[in-house]
Amino acid sequence: MNERLFCFIICYNDIIFLEECLLYIDQLNIPEGYTTDIITVAEADSMTEGYQAGMEASNAKYKIYLHQDVFILNRSFLSDTLNIFLHNKNLGMLGMVGSKKMPKSGIMWDNKNRIGALRSCSLATVDDFFDIPMTCGRGNWENVEAIDGLIMMTQYDIDWRKDLFHGWDFYDVSQSFEFRKAGYNIGVPYQEIPWVLHDCGFLNFSNYNHEREIFVKEYFMEEKSLGE
Repeated sequence: MNERLFCFIICYNDIIFLEECLLYIDQLNIPEGYTTDIITVAEADSMTEGYQAGMEASNAKYKIYLHQDVFILNRSFLSDTLNIFLHNKNLGMLGMVGSKKMPKSGIMWDNKNRIGALRSCSLATVDDFFDIPMTCGRGNWENVEAIDGLIMMTQYDIDWRKDLFHGWDFYDVSQSFEFRKAGYNIGVPYQEIPWVLHDCGFLNFSNYNHEREIFVKEYFMEEKSLGE
């Protein structure tokens, strides 16, 4: 394991989005003594399969899994997140948006427990700070039960549940629960202004409910909820 390496892992099916995503990565400040790597996975069969392949191909301690349409605005993103990880060995994963308490429906936005910041772009560009204001300051973070998959940064490797999720939904909350099952915390960093922009456009929910039912059965049925 290379403890001074950051690896960006991106599943993509649109070269234009990918090139813009890489342009923002190229502008990031790299902490002294550290290096970066990028793994792109084209036309993966599922997010879990693509991310598992990227994870296995890299020996980086710090892996950043992100969507092709996510653009990192904070040029100090690597040093800011590194500082959090170095001071919190039990923190397994960071995301920009998370839920303090996952609803039993499995749908993160079904209650008003979301926290974090995000600049989103569909018909208009807006800054969202979600339901719960962050009261901590720079360099701090809030513990959550699950994070949104637009960007997920880890300092430990845990297998993605490609045995369960064969599409593009619930890989993120599933991975959050897997980290918590392994004894790690999940966090959202304090952001005075959003660190990333998500140019998500119109989302495809054609298989969403099917994947949701799989998630609920696996993690909430038979008293498996980690939040209780």
